[in-house]
Amino acid sequence: MSEKKAHKELTNKIAAESRTTFGKGVARKLRAAGKVPAVVYGHGTEPKHISLPAHEIALLLRKANAILDLQLDGGANQLALVKDVQKDPLRQIIEHIDLIVLRKGERVEVDVAVHVTGEPAAGTSIDLDAKSITIEALATNIPQNVVVDVEGFEAGAQIFAKDVALPEGSVLVTDPETLVVAISIPQEQDLGEIPEVEETEEAPVEEDAAE
Repeated sequence: MSEKKAHKELTNKIAAESRTTFGKGVARKLRAAGKVPAVVYGHGTEPKHISLPAHEIALLLRKANAILDLQLDGGANQLALVKDVQKDPLRQIIEHIDLIVLRKGERVEVDVAVHVTGEPAAGTSIDLDAKSITIEALATNIPQNVVVDVEGFEAGAQIFAKDVALPEGSVLVTDPETLVVAISIPQEQDLGEIPEVEETEEAPVEEDAAE
């Protein structure tokens, strides 16, 4: 009888450790030890410098606008929104994270990705003019994305920010008249006339007079 391996469920709860030493050298040592330096600030509180487990945080950051439930030094929990992630441009290793303190019931402004579904009318194409829109939502109920369905839409159809369906409780912050998606007919690219290549006669090879 084969046993199924139990997979650890990924949650937003993450252990955080306070740190009192700073600098590039300290940061390098933290990353070498499998940790990521971070700072938590907001609501008039003093910035807290912490370190987070690199593997767990990398998994959580796959989700946009991630909310972390920090357990600082094994004590009380603190909700925080990921504000900024600094990565090494070549190795894509997380170098530093900025976190904003959150309170229960708080609303925040966030940029949410636009996800297009459906197939428009035959012969048309989808132009995504705005890859994201800004909304205000409960910090504990931020959507992963907003969905725009273009199924069957004809050429000339336009979807503005005001037309995008938002999750319950969310409010649009982006200008309502911002064009998000347009349906158009692809235009053939005019490459111009291909110039004809003139054939040239090869010059006869002169034979050496003295053989």
